[in-house]
Amino acid sequence: MTISTDEDSGGSAPTTAPEKARALRALHVPGRPLVVPNVWDAASARAVEAAGFPVIATGSAAIAPVLGYDDGEETPVEEMLAAIARISRAVGLPVTADMERGYRLEPSELVERLVAAGASGCNLEDSDPRTGAMIDVDEQIAFLAAVRSAASGSGADLVINARVDTYMRGTGSAAERLTESVRRGRRYLEAGADCVYPIFAAEAEAIRALVEGIDGPINILFRPGTPSLGELATLGVARVSFGHGLHEAVQAYAARMLTAIRDGESPYPPGLPTP
Repeated sequence: MTISTDEDSGGSAPTTAPEKARALRALHVPGRPLVVPNVWDAASARAVEAAGFPVIATGSAAIAPVLGYDDGEETPVEEMLAAIARISRAVGLPVTADMERGYRLEPSELVERLVAAGASGCNLEDSDPRTGAMIDVDEQIAFLAAVRSAASGSGADLVINARVDTYMRGTGSAAERLTESVRRGRRYLEAGADCVYPIFAAEAEAIRALVEGIDGPINILFRPGTPSLGELATLGVARVSFGHGLHEAVQAYAARMLTAIRDGESPYPPGLPTP
């Protein structure tokens, strides 16, 4: 599988807000997924940029603990937006921000503040981050449509990645969750979303059914047990993200290094570049 790089955003590097949004949207190609290793601060964003990826994606569950909070919109919105702004300033790539369900901002204010923070896109989920309850589909459609309208009217544009939480928060059999995910996904695209993100969908057959049933760009969360990046491309996926998995792995690695120091050992394994 060929991973999209910053050379695939089309022509010269985008610099204005509308150009960055267009470049981000154009990278959502079924069968040639946009791979976004989610970041948590400016340093990790710069590392992703240096590795040649074309887009920076934040993860709320990674940023929240960095700022001293739990995920689930426990981070004050001002602090989350400030973190997104620092990341945007640190890189020259389009930034898509995980905004959970909007931190209780009205759609117009959400768009205004995201654009001010330098974001070119956002994730918006359809369950209540505080209770875990699924949001009524018509309510979510109205919310997404209002965000799209505000973004279109802003002149800056935003790429909306509409998360479907049926596999994480929903009830019923696997077949029922698939049916509901397809139903929600299709309606979210009709409301103005650019991509649908059925988080925790992991079985190859379910992913294929989602791609075919929703009939639009699909984002899959990569985690242990998920099909390989190449297989996801073959299944027609348009975007692959990593959530807070990379941040968790980095934290676990740091914990092992600290344990080695505590035990009087070198924290640097043989062959590991040292400072």
